[in-house]
Amino acid sequence: MSPGVFLAVLLAALLHAGWNAVVKGGDDKLAGMAGMAIGHAVPGLLAVALLPAPAPASWPWIALGVLLHFGYQCFLLVAYRLGDLSQVYPLARGSAPLIVAAVSVGALGATLSGAEWLAVGLIAAGILGVGLARAGRANPRAVWAALGTGGFIAAYSLADGTGARLSGSPVAFFGWIAVLGAVPFAIFTEWRRPGLVLRLPVRVPAAFWGGGWASFAAYAIVVWAFTEAPLALVTALRETSIVFAVLIGAVVLRERVETARIAAVLVTLGGVAAMRLAR
Repeated sequence: MSPGVFLAVLLAALLHAGWNAVVKGGDDKLAGMAGMAIGHAVPGLLAVALLPAPAPASWPWIALGVLLHFGYQCFLLVAYRLGDLSQVYPLARGSAPLIVAAVSVGALGATLSGAEWLAVGLIAAGILGVGLARAGRANPRAVWAALGTGGFIAAYSLADGTGARLSGSPVAFFGWIAVLGAVPFAIFTEWRRPGLVLRLPVRVPAAFWGGGWASFAAYAIVVWAFTEAPLALVTALRETSIVFAVLIGAVVLRERVETARIAAVLVTLGGVAAMRLAR
């Protein structure tokens, strides 16, 4: 992975942790998630209008991506209702790098060096460790919802990475997912709370404008990076957003950070260092 791609994915990790904090930190979780999920259609429309259209071969992957992102958003919403940011977020993200690495190597023909496997393993272990530090005292339903979210993360990462490589225009590829994906979540939101969708820009401006744009920018960077580096490495490095999430949870949301979580963050940072030094 080149230094430019490495730094870009770290920026995406920071943005990703930021919009998760916006959703979790708000009093109305449904409105916050809807604001983000529907709000990122605005930059998505700009990408669709200004960039070359994705190649026809990538359109089935766009359709699959829309379904998987919707499932992810629904599971994440449930998880955030049941647990706190610094518990749910790492459990949701920690298993994805290992799943993506196993599938991309076993089924998609990717290759990873021993040092890269070590980096992916350390990052995944550190992320899971952050969440498991309090899992014994957590609501079991929050743990299972977070792990289900992790399954969707791995699935959409593999689908989006494959589709982006076929598209010839990765940011526009994700632009279409963002635009089309806003439709089912808008329908879901209206079903849950009629009239909320039209009020989102005023009801939750931070989530709609800030979270929506941050979410789009974060994942657009990742989708582009999928075309520049192995899927497993990009996925693992993106999940270092846990470091930022723990800091935001402690400083902004006033969540408790135990010594075990600090140790897990250090393991994650060790994985980042190993990835940068690999190859």
